[in-house]
Amino acid sequence: MKKRFDVATDEIAACPVYKTMLLFQGKWNVWVLFELSRNQTMRFSELKKSIPGISNTMLTATLKALEEQELVDRVQFNEIPPRVEYSATDKAKDLQRIFDEMSKWGEKYL
Repeated sequence: MKKRFDVATDEIAACPVYKTMLLFQGKWNVWVLFELSRNQTMRFSELKKSIPGISNTMLTATLKALEEQELVDRVQFNEIPPRVEYSATDKAKDLQRIFDEMSKWGEKYL
């Protein structure tokens, strides 16, 4: 007999909605993805300015995690001073429809 916890874990592993909610679970993940989906590319400083309250450490960690999930591309240019640009991958750009629906919901109810 499975424990209730195991059933929930199996549901999460199988359900695309649960898996998507896990992506949205991080405090800054959605905000970073939203900003990158609205812009072609952004430098670290531009992202930081567009997200009030995020620290350098947290933005760095969030970008790294999103890069590992193949939602953010990072391109480093060998220049002096060094330049790094971030952009949403095609996978992340597909979230734009969700952001559009969130906007409609927000206009209607908030």
